[in-house]
Amino acid sequence: MTNKNGSTRSELVDAIVKGMEDKKAENICHLDLQNIEHAVCDGFVICSGNSDTQVEAIAKSVQESVHKSLGEKPWHVEGMANKSWVLIDFVNIVVHVFLPEDRAFYGLESLWADARISRFDPSA
Repeated sequence: MTNKNGSTRSELVDAIVKGMEDKKAENICHLDLQNIEHAVCDGFVICSGNSDTQVEAIAKSVQESVHKSLGEKPWHVEGMANKSWVLIDFVNIVVHVFLPEDRAFYGLESLWADARISRFDPSA
């Protein structure tokens, strides 16, 4: 499936992950929600940053990476004021950048346990 700019979902996920890796995000994963009935989007890309400063840097890096690679801007961004959970909505793919304690508390991976999960290891 392609979006309005002609890029594919896979290209979008790749650009998002690159932006995360550029700022040393941890525990990066992609939850593919395409085969889940009533899912709010096609997928989530989730990562953690170890401080509010790193969460902000990761969120900005993701937006820059996607814009540079695909010419896309997010439809909506939330959480930049408190920087403990930043949500970046690219409509089909929603990005979540968390502080570790907030990620554990909300447990998105557990809530969407039926999703196909891909994990990214930047050191691999």
